Amino acid sequence: MTASRQPLINGFQWRHWRGDLTGGVTAAVVALPLALAFGNAALGPGGAIYGLYGAIITGFLAALFGGTPAQVSGPTGPMSVTVAGVVSSLAAVGTSRELSQGDMLAMVMAAVVLGGLLQILMGVLRLGRYITLVPYSVVSGFMSGIGVIILCLQIGPLFGISSQGGVVSSLQMVSSDFTPNPAAVAVGIATLVVVFAAPRRVTKVIPSPLLGLLLITPLALWLFPEDLPRIGSIPEGGLSFSAPNWNNHLPLLLKAGLVLAVLGAIDSLLTSLVADNISQTRHRSERELVGQGIANSISGLFSGLPGAGATMRTVINIRSGGRTPLSGMTHSVVLLVLLLGAGPLAEGIPTALLAGILIKVGLDIIDWGFLLRAHRLSFKTALVMWGVLLMTVFWDLLGAVLVGMFVANLLTIESLTHHQLGNMNTGTGHLSTQEQNLMKRCGDDLILFRMQGPLSFGAAKGISERMMLVRQYKVLLLDIADVPHLGVTASLAIERMVKEAERQQRRVLVTGASGKVKKRLAQFGIENLIDERLEALNNAANWINKKGRVPYEKI
Repeated sequence: MTASRQPLINGFQWRHWRGDLTGGVTAAVVALPLALAFGNAALGPGGAIYGLYGAIITGFLAALFGGTPAQVSGPTGPMSVTVAGVVSSLAAVGTSRELSQGDMLAMVMAAVVLGGLLQILMGVLRLGRYITLVPYSVVSGFMSGIGVIILCLQIGPLFGISSQGGVVSSLQMVSSDFTPNPAAVAVGIATLVVVFAAPRRVTKVIPSPLLGLLLITPLALWLFPEDLPRIGSIPEGGLSFSAPNWNNHLPLLLKAGLVLAVLGAIDSLLTSLVADNISQTRHRSERELVGQGIANSISGLFSGLPGAGATMRTVINIRSGGRTPLSGMTHSVVLLVLLLGAGPLAEGIPTALLAGILIKVGLDIIDWGFLLRAHRLSFKTALVMWGVLLMTVFWDLLGAVLVGMFVANLLTIESLTHHQLGNMNTGTGHLSTQEQNLMKRCGDDLILFRMQGPLSFGAAKGISERMMLVRQYKVLLLDIADVPHLGVTASLAIERMVKEAERQQRRVLVTGASGKVKKRLAQFGIENLIDERLEALNNAANWINKKGRVPYEKI
């Protein structure tokens, strides 16, 4: 039987075209102000348009080649924060922050292209399945940390104060020269009022970010024609190819690309799970990573900000009728039309307005529900979550995820080990009458260890320690009938027990092993594998009898 070929466009169906068009247009309306805001937050003054470039390219190509039918992709909080970190790192080694001059933009886009290529590699190697295994405490801490970073970085623009760099440096710049621009503060507060207080019946028709953009921008142009920091000039001609700069600071760019790849994968696949739940579909993780990788690689070649699956835009798309990749592609086409027709109008958008929109985004990203009750659920879980949050904000994004996963897995292994060792006992209550009589005949010369559940490497030390407590015996009977999985380290522990017993002229019998467990023990050269427990007990009793016990009669 030959495997069925996957369709060129995953999940595409013409019968949903009306809902796809409606969902795509609605998602584009939401995406426009967010793309501009993320671009400005990531690249600084003059960077807003590159967020729009990224939304157009990644939205279209990720839908075309991805594995989640109704997902809408584009610049997101984690990706924009990462790009802002790349800008700060390059500035620290002497690269000018000015996008209109120097190599800053070209080197940032080199990192974006590298990140996309690494995402493609992750998809080809089928690593998507492991991304979704990241513990929720780590994901929650990381996403909340991203939200906190967005909030901290927007304090300066909200007050009309120039700030650059990461969280610490940005806050230091604001605090050292805290001279708020009254016009910026007024615009920022007005934006916050609109995005937070707009009636639900209104936001169902016009999303709050777009409502803020449409209401506040003309008002700000009228009231404060000269006193406000604004987006600034928009490059003419729309999308155009721009070669990335690979020649300088390649190790830094490779690290940045890896961070973009990993965070983009996490962001996209988590959004894919949300899309599955709402639309009752099933995404293809590996294909989604390949699609996102292609989209980001090409986006970097056209000076577009990197993107990922955008949760809010995806949910809005599905609820508006979007079901297939046509919706994501429609969203990009609408944004392209807006770019070609409304570019000059975007030049007057105040940065304080974008800051107000992003503050709403940052607050929405923070996992308040889990953040406020994690300590009541589990102290260790809360510790991991808060640790990842603080490391995300004050240290390193990728490092926070890796350290969080390491600690969370150690805690999980510890919990599983306690459970595994708790299921290891010498009781005889589970034995039949015939088997219990055999145990009585053997007396203290026979030790029965019953193991239950999967045995991982965490249980190996406990197995060895428990055996050291047992001094007087002639036969050790290991009952592993209820062990479905046996790890390599646990197998090595059993192997050491067997060799130590043989060295002391004792005997070890293993009963109940079957399937992969039996094969694993055989690979380690462990003999005396007996299928039935009664047979093993008879074997043990005969051996003890030969070594000098009272005459034994087979039951």
